Amino acid sequence: MKKISGLLLMGCSAFALAGCGADDISSPGAGSIDVDINNPAPTPTPTPGTGLVEAASECPGAAATGGLALSNDGIITGPEGSWRVCTLPSLVNVSSTLPKQAGVIYRLNGRVDVGCDGGFAAPTSAAPRTTSTVACGGRSLTADTNVTLTIEPGVIVYGDSTTAASWLAVNRGNKLIANGTATSPIIFTSLQNVRGSNNNDSQGQWGGVVLLGRGITTDCSEGMGTVAGQNCERVTEGAADPANFGGRDNTYNAGSLQYVQIRFSGYSLAPGNELQSLTGGGIGTGTTLDYIQSVNSSDDGSEFFGGAMNMKHYIAVNADDDSLDLDTGVQANVQYALLLQKASAGDAFFEFDSNGNEADTPRTHITVGNFTAIQTAVGSGNSGDQAGGLVRGNADATFLNGVIYTPDNECLRVNGSAPAGTDAASLAAHSVVMTCGGDTPVLGTGSLDNAEAAAQFNAGTNNNATFTSTLTSTFVNGAGEGAVTPFTNYASLNTQGQTNISSFFTTETYIGAVENSSDLWFRGWTCDTTNVSFGSNSACTALPTT
Repeated sequence: MKKISGLLLMGCSAFALAGCGADDISSPGAGSIDVDINNPAPTPTPTPGTGLVEAASECPGAAATGGLALSNDGIITGPEGSWRVCTLPSLVNVSSTLPKQAGVIYRLNGRVDVGCDGGFAAPTSAAPRTTSTVACGGRSLTADTNVTLTIEPGVIVYGDSTTAASWLAVNRGNKLIANGTATSPIIFTSLQNVRGSNNNDSQGQWGGVVLLGRGITTDCSEGMGTVAGQNCERVTEGAADPANFGGRDNTYNAGSLQYVQIRFSGYSLAPGNELQSLTGGGIGTGTTLDYIQSVNSSDDGSEFFGGAMNMKHYIAVNADDDSLDLDTGVQANVQYALLLQKASAGDAFFEFDSNGNEADTPRTHITVGNFTAIQTAVGSGNSGDQAGGLVRGNADATFLNGVIYTPDNECLRVNGSAPAGTDAASLAAHSVVMTCGGDTPVLGTGSLDNAEAAAQFNAGTNNNATFTSTLTSTFVNGAGEGAVTPFTNYASLNTQGQTNISSFFTTETYIGAVENSSDLWFRGWTCDTTNVSFGSNSACTALPTT
């Protein structure tokens, strides 16, 4: 999370913003060496004028969308052809579908809200919510809006931030169902990507996807409750209308995202106040997150504030800050993660914290399993967080069956900053191997010295902080990784408060995200960059033509 100041009424970061936590500031590194990439090269971008897509004659009508009124805004052209531009209204106030239709592309013109904010708790017939006017189209609401926006496989949605920051805000009490397929992913991207003007370094062109829920959070915004009473809420500043999250429901369902790409996001709503590719504010375990690729976010690949989050098959490529950022009391489980930083940019693979409010409860609690975190060239950032992964504040982090490769930098940093009478951040690791640079594999800062931080890592089973990487094709396990005994005793972690861990994690016979050359879960639904190819033969700088 990047440093923010003066943007929130209270707290250091907002749900959809680059959080700052303590005083760590992302900054690029220096120098470069190449890591061999042996995957097939991306398909070249088609030559302009040879377009394979032909614009549809009109936008889908009310019968196809479920009543949503789309604005027909002419034709846009790019290297892959031309599309009919169908613009969503600023407020989606009826459950609707964006159908896959040849020659149609969907546009977000500034911020688009899915429903209005349904409030801290869902209203009941016994105790309906008090009538109030919310800042969402000026409508007076007495119950949840219960709006669901469904996006069909293969649909492309782009953000146009020409006149105002474009982003998709799914408010409390509403849902987004964006389920692509392995062969027909849903793509959220930018105007520039459609026009064909992007390259491997393009970023920050629109705001991304934001899911808001009623999960328990910490670091309340001023005047919006206290953690002790479990009535804490947070609010995003930097936008004309607030977007609130928080509640008491860590099972909250904000919808489903599967087989989704989110490209070139991270738009700045205000100086230092940026959105991620994917942001979750108080979402719960009822939300499905699976097969998600973040590409070239100018901030974090994804960030989750409060609530409870389960995610599998997550890929972050070329994030300019952290690949995965979790804080403000989130209870998170992540399995099968590929975190791939680009050269001379970015910060940490992981940043887990609670923005300095270490006495708040619940404590931020994260378990990440079967992950591979790769610095694709010497010079990848890590200067702000000072290591490949940072655990601080009141965060409790557990790493299982992981591979970390960052030969320029220390691999992990544990920062002890808890106030007197409280426990500092904690790190646990089992079957994690690391190839590190810097002065020490595990760095201790604040109230922890290097030896104390390293002791936390070494207390686990089958860990190796001086591992010699044998990765192939950048991120595929080699013989060395394949010889490591994986961790499978999830029940032993129940004593650490992870009572639901065995119900989420799939027991695997290997460490890392990709077992071997036959393990291709990452291929086909992803796009390729010049520094990381997944063999999908689909360049991130281009759009599919079917």
